[in-house]
Amino acid sequence: MSGRPGVSGTGPWPGTDALEAQSSVVGDLVDTPSELQGLPFTVLLPARGPWGDRAGHAAAVLEELPTELGPHGWKLADRPGGDLARARAFVREDLDALAVAAHGYTGPLVVPVAGPLTLAASLYLARGDRVLSDAGAVRELAESLALGAGEHVAAVRRVVPGAEVTVLLHEPLLAQVVAGVLPTFSGYAALRAVRGPVAAERIGTVAAGARSGGASAVAVHGGTAWAAVPAIRAAGVDGLALAVGGIGEQGWERVAEAVEGGLRLWAELPPQASSQCAGPDVVGQADVLTRPWRSVGLPQAGLKDVVLLAGEAPGRSSPDDARAALAGLVRAGRIVAERAEA
Repeated sequence: MSGRPGVSGTGPWPGTDALEAQSSVVGDLVDTPSELQGLPFTVLLPARGPWGDRAGHAAAVLEELPTELGPHGWKLADRPGGDLARARAFVREDLDALAVAAHGYTGPLVVPVAGPLTLAASLYLARGDRVLSDAGAVRELAESLALGAGEHVAAVRRVVPGAEVTVLLHEPLLAQVVAGVLPTFSGYAALRAVRGPVAAERIGTVAAGARSGGASAVAVHGGTAWAAVPAIRAAGVDGLALAVGGIGEQGWERVAEAVEGGLRLWAELPPQASSQCAGPDVVGQADVLTRPWRSVGLPQAGLKDVVLLAGEAPGRSSPDDARAALAGLVRAGRIVAERAEA
């Protein structure tokens, strides 16, 4: 931990130019004020299509588990095909862009990867329902993703030798997976719940794989649901990420327990509200974190260890919009840093 609030992002970025996107992110987050720590992140470009979004990226890094695009998205396949080749080509293109954009860089680097439970809820079996419907397939998927995440981290460290990699596993469906509320393909029933300890074990498998590739830390993003926190805490990871804008008092109590238990909080903040008269509400964005932090009794000085995350840009955003949002988050981060000293 740096003793300074961090600023980073969750991965997705508007546009289709990998070098432009990666250069913007690295340049903007390396050049942060001294009271903050910028954590550049590797970008995902969903505008390139299903081969370039988070699911496509995960499909590309899976080891010994070929996938292809079906009518409803990515599914397991009998053998590698053109869809997988295209997704892997985007991963190589992104690594090449990172090598140029981060040439000579030394410091923290966040590498977003889809988490195993959300991936199991998003991928389909070759002939059947979601992978999540088959406990054995979920285990196999987690093991494949663990190998792939390790290889991907190793590849990132080869192109940026000075990087201290934190893998950010994205699990926005984790709470629904554990609650057993996700519908089957037909929609007439719900998929069987994955018990919390089993979910934690699957996440832990992928975290171990990432560390074997050279990741120095692993954080898990539970999306908007604080109900994901117990499984994340049990997975043996280093950080807890949540979109904290709407988790409420009970959610903040769970966050406080996790922080007091040693996890670093990665707080995804909602976009800044704006008005014609006052402009962007930087203070309001900082308040989303600092007010409940204080109300649950966490020490102000602990804010120095929080990482602020910019969420995914809305659908029609431009790269300039995304850069503006990141710059606004940096300004909010300065307020957080100031309050951490109070």
